[in-house]
Amino acid sequence: MPDREQLCAPELEQPLAEVEDCLERLGAALTGSEVSTIEQQAAHLHRALAQAVEAFRAAAAKGKVPAPLRNRLVIASGRMAAQRTVLTRANVSLDRAIEVLMPAEIGDVYGVSGKSDRRLRSGGSVQA
Repeated sequence: MPDREQLCAPELEQPLAEVEDCLERLGAALTGSEVSTIEQQAAHLHRALAQAVEAFRAAAAKGKVPAPLRNRLVIASGRMAAQRTVLTRANVSLDRAIEVLMPAEIGDVYGVSGKSDRRLRSGGSVQA
């Protein structure tokens, strides 16, 4: 049940609740494998965030941001950061898998000038 301060700030409650709902829906979409659903939920979250940021900016300019709503906004921000971290890790893992499955082509052993045309790998060692 919302407390008294939240009831006095419906202009903040509504956009914040929308952000929280969008985070829930995006989290659920990320557990599935439907790319279009993930993109759709990410777009909804983006719009909800823009509205919430504007509402909180206007309220802050008037000095009217209740502490419980500010705390919820911080929690939502943390949830977004956690989702972003999970996506980044998944992306790195996918990139590594693709690199293993489809390694970069290594050119001729010698270049046009007759010098060795070896490539350096991420480990810093020379590979023939």
